[in-house]
Amino acid sequence: MSEPLSKTKSKPELLAPAGSMESLTAAVRCGADAVYAGGKLFSARSNASNFSEDKLAEAVRYCHLHGVKLYRAMNTIVFAEEMGDFLAEAKKSAEMGVDGLIVQDLGMARLVRECLPDMKLNASTQMTVHTPEGARLARKMGFSRIVAARELSLKELEAIIGTGVETEVFIHGALCMSVSGQCYMSAMIGSRSANRGLCAQACRLPFGGDYDLSLKDLCGVPHIKALADMGAASFKIEGRMKRPEYVAAAVTACRAALDGGEPDLDTLRSVFSRSGFTDGYLTGRLGRDMFGCRTKEDVTAAETVLPKLRESYRKETKAADGAADFYVRLAEDEPARLEMSCGSMTVSAEGDVPERALKRPADGEYLRRQLDKLGDTIYTLNSLKADIGEGLTVSAAAVNALRREAVSKMDEARILRAKPVQRYCEADTEISEKIGGSAKKIRVRLYRPEQLAALAELNADEFVIPIELCEKISENRDKSRLVIAPPRFIADESALCAKLKALRGAGYERLVCTNIAHIKIGRELGFKLSGGFGLNIANPWAALAAKEIGLSDITASFECRLDQLRALRGILPTAVIVYGRLPLMLTRNCPAKGARDCKNCSKNLSDRTGRSFPVMCGNGASEILNCVPLMMTDKAGDIPADIFEFDFTEESPDEMRRALECLRRSEKVLENGYTRGLYYRGVCAADEK
Repeated sequence: MSEPLSKTKSKPELLAPAGSMESLTAAVRCGADAVYAGGKLFSARSNASNFSEDKLAEAVRYCHLHGVKLYRAMNTIVFAEEMGDFLAEAKKSAEMGVDGLIVQDLGMARLVRECLPDMKLNASTQMTVHTPEGARLARKMGFSRIVAARELSLKELEAIIGTGVETEVFIHGALCMSVSGQCYMSAMIGSRSANRGLCAQACRLPFGGDYDLSLKDLCGVPHIKALADMGAASFKIEGRMKRPEYVAAAVTACRAALDGGEPDLDTLRSVFSRSGFTDGYLTGRLGRDMFGCRTKEDVTAAETVLPKLRESYRKETKAADGAADFYVRLAEDEPARLEMSCGSMTVSAEGDVPERALKRPADGEYLRRQLDKLGDTIYTLNSLKADIGEGLTVSAAAVNALRREAVSKMDEARILRAKPVQRYCEADTEISEKIGGSAKKIRVRLYRPEQLAALAELNADEFVIPIELCEKISENRDKSRLVIAPPRFIADESALCAKLKALRGAGYERLVCTNIAHIKIGRELGFKLSGGFGLNIANPWAALAAKEIGLSDITASFECRLDQLRALRGILPTAVIVYGRLPLMLTRNCPAKGARDCKNCSKNLSDRTGRSFPVMCGNGASEILNCVPLMMTDKAGDIPADIFEFDFTEESPDEMRRALECLRRSEKVLENGYTRGLYYRGVCAADEK
């Protein structure tokens, strides 16, 4: 049997998914301390059933009755035209008594802090917080908790937890191939944005002749004690789109592990798995063993355990603090009175005037039989004191009515006690100080060593260089136009800090930041900071938040339409990508078949239609690029940008020169085999699913 948790640490929260009311009920009755759920808007799981406004209010009341918290997921990126709806939903959440909001969008987090200063804000895993410095900046930005990336090892999680920032850790459920918040595959292929909650899960389809983008589900339950001892604040189960029986099985297993018992992993595996489970990220054992897909055998296994799991949450559970003490007073010519006490809370009810008993007067045993009918409530009868006038009685129906009224009042008292107190202030949504129009700049991003030879010849204003290529640039070269690009996924933050410090001393002045850890590090080292596309900045309030944390310019999310880019622009100089293969996924696990032998790796994946997607590897992560380049060089007049950005991943110096010249002439670089991205078609709205 597992050892119980250390008594020196408070027991972490067990956080369960709720995509429907039945799933929420299963979570609460099987032992969850908190649930997270989405409304009909701004949920990063729009394909789940989710909750209408009335149902969400009902869910909050049910959770609070049971002493369980409910966090609302509002963790999509938000476009400017949706800001009013977002704040209205946040305000409704506060009025309902939601215990916290899970948020991705930097602009919306900023506005919520302003209008709901007491609201607990959790930094969604979509924010890609995966290092101590990222966690520290999230706290300074007003987040109460960070939801750590799912790709981290136990050692890496320990470092984040060690900062003292409240940390939520995924403990069970589906693993996306891409780092959360950095997947654009579904959006680019079919306008169904993962950052908008509409992922079509193209990664679960065959790639590379196999399921090379489909990972087995995470099962970290065997590591739950180690993580608890580190100080993890919350253990999160993924699965808002899964059935209630799955929620019941996952909560039951995690609850047993947290309480020092033996978790039933066989039932958990049977109810849902993809060829079994993996703990590869937690243990650092990456590789092909982590990959799997849903098989016929997996589906068949579920049928054998579903009835038992349904039974596990069919009946109401008793609250640990639900032991009720009753006091009954029956006095002549006075209404019958019942007082019900649970801990420090007491409620009372009054009913019919007692009658003279024709046969047997009421006694304690008679009253106890009626008051003990608490089977469909969270309460149990602890003690009964009765003050009964001589010869008096009341009907069983009258006692039952008193009991029901007292229980109802106690329910309301518990719900009211659990409801957070929230202040509401009007947010200042006007942005009065906007920069004026500026001369257009051209930014070139390079990826390969052989492209460096073209630096002196390319007619561009600034060049973004991968950090690993900086050592190949002459020490005597003017670095004022060079921008360092650190790895998008930081495998070793201490080593990165040391390298950036050395480069700062060597004369480099600028840094591009694709996650918030880069901002924290770069700011402390004195770099001038540019915001990269990985920050998913899609509205002017996100741009304002970026400005307030030290960025001097930003690259807009390429999930914006052109009109949404116009609404975004004006807070900071804004770059828009006009040419290049857009990154569809950022992965920590190599998706290519040649992962064990990089020399023979083809460096590309093919989908079932035969399209080829290049794979770039380095710095402990891989980027899967789109099968065709984005091209907007002939549409420069349509693009609301201060900076035109070219991302040259595989182009030769001659091809780079030609692409830049095409922009100046407003000509096409390619006659076919290109995409306009999402600038015209945009991504689907939630109601288009």
